[in-house]
Amino acid sequence: MNKVYGSAKEALDGLLFDGMLIAAGGFGLCGIPELLIDALVESKVKDITIASNNCGVDGFGLGKLLDTKQIKKMMSSYVGENAEFMRQYLSGELELEFNPQGTLAERMRAAGHGIPGFYTKTGVGTVIAEGKEHKEFNGETYILEEGIFADVSIVKAWKADETGNAIFRKTARNFNPPAAMCGKTCVMEVEEIVPVGSLDPDCIHLPGIYVHRLIKGEQEKRIEQRTVRPRSEKSKTPAGTGEEV
Repeated sequence: MNKVYGSAKEALDGLLFDGMLIAAGGFGLCGIPELLIDALVESKVKDITIASNNCGVDGFGLGKLLDTKQIKKMMSSYVGENAEFMRQYLSGELELEFNPQGTLAERMRAAGHGIPGFYTKTGVGTVIAEGKEHKEFNGETYILEEGIFADVSIVKAWKADETGNAIFRKTARNFNPPAAMCGKTCVMEVEEIVPVGSLDPDCIHLPGIYVHRLIKGEQEKRIEQRTVRPRSEKSKTPAGTGEEV
């Protein structure tokens, strides 16, 4: 079975429809599937529900789909870096289902393992618990959370073999593995595709059984918030040179 496609557009062909639920990997702008997001914009698919930790930033990442008004609802844990998100939500143009971050990740992971729901203490006594089943275990109250079964998952990995066994680089191993697991079809973009057998089995973060389609491409990898500390006076002048560097 050939999982490698020539472009993001080709990899999404036949999978998209209006009103669908998409699980998207990434955290802010770290480890996001940039090429697949651009292909979604070009597809003009609309009324999408997206399950993702957040919605990118204004004009980049999933924020591009806000600009084109293709998103109907977001299932997220954090939305603080996107002014257009705030505008659409406050004006009633965008639905929002808030999830505690760990709960959102577990809802994806649970679905990927065929688990329709689970109980958690997180959110008990808050608006998160409203309308949800409550149950006691050992004298403590828990609420029922349902797994997120997405129509399509779009994720980004660093390296994968031709069967989809994937490795994520450092903090890009955030929401990508659980998002990949919960989609009926998982489409993954990677920086490098290597022959089968090239990767150490002990280093695999996501087994290829979860991945259905692969593309290779170059990503911009924009930094969301660049922060640097001022140089100390000592570091400005290397010993013996008298010159700033």
